[in-house]
Amino acid sequence: MKYCKEYWSDINEVIKNIPAVERLRGKCVMITGATGLIGSSLADVLAYLNKEYGYSLHLILAGRDEDRMKRRFQAVCDHSFAFYDAERADRLDIKADPDLIIHTAGNAHPGLFSQQPVETLIGCIEGTRAVLDAAKDHGARVCYISSSEVYGRKDDPQPYKERDFGFVDILNPRSCYPTGKRAAETLCAAYISEFGTDTVIVRPGHIYGPNITETDSRATAQFTRSACRGEDIVMKSAGLQRRSYCYSLDCASAILTVLLNGNAGQAYNIANRDSQVSIREFAEEVCKYTSRKVIFENPSDEEKRGYNLMDNSTLDPSLLESLGWKACFDLHSGVKRTIDLFRSGE
Repeated sequence: MKYCKEYWSDINEVIKNIPAVERLRGKCVMITGATGLIGSSLADVLAYLNKEYGYSLHLILAGRDEDRMKRRFQAVCDHSFAFYDAERADRLDIKADPDLIIHTAGNAHPGLFSQQPVETLIGCIEGTRAVLDAAKDHGARVCYISSSEVYGRKDDPQPYKERDFGFVDILNPRSCYPTGKRAAETLCAAYISEFGTDTVIVRPGHIYGPNITETDSRATAQFTRSACRGEDIVMKSAGLQRRSYCYSLDCASAILTVLLNGNAGQAYNIANRDSQVSIREFAEEVCKYTSRKVIFENPSDEEKRGYNLMDNSTLDPSLLESLGWKACFDLHSGVKRTIDLFRSGE
């Protein structure tokens, strides 16, 4: 990630859409999965609050590769950061005393779901249990980052509300991800019931942004990398599945909104009403700013095994909006900003 004035300006704008953001002052905040798309966006927003607004936040960035974290955040590292090398998924021996924990860690790469279904499923459960145990020990509030995939498949085309659940084939290994996320959400509810752990849940739609990595196998990341390299976007399906998309910094502001204002035990969809399109339409939007085109190829059997089976995964963000949140970037401005910033960082 190459930081620039445009990126910091975007962060300044999304901060304005976080109700009660002042409550973050002086807090100790831990982010697991800090180098991921969502985790790094959150870290950048919080680092900006320290630098520009003097929030005196103490940030604990947790991940499996401390060197990678330091490289990712070297431009914003200062005394407010403490890196935590989370080598074990089932234990978090935190030396600091966090007030807030945002749990973004876990395998979210579709390309690995078919290769590592066991690790994906178990990681969802054990990693979440470790975070909830740490929260119980420290009296911290947790925001668990779930997924729109928990909803499963349904027949009607309407966006999902938080109580709408469809079918998940539990004997399909690809279900390791939605089943793991469902189990982790239930684990959050169980910790609230048994231990009084203060926990909220968010279910992001399909998140995109400039801070993708080379190993990110999600379709939006592949589209961005290909087009910015001057290559046509190769689609391995007709791309008719409809998705709710959200720019990464808008997603970060939504998570912080729920963390600060959400009700314990409640799940909140994260989606942008102005960004509900098909996969193909998203790819075509990327092509508008890169002078490339979409071409089609048949997928391999291995690729098909990793596909999301939901034809419709659009989300209704009304509950999130009721907390006072709104998005800054529609599909057009978000994709353009992604392309511009990604190119500047190459």
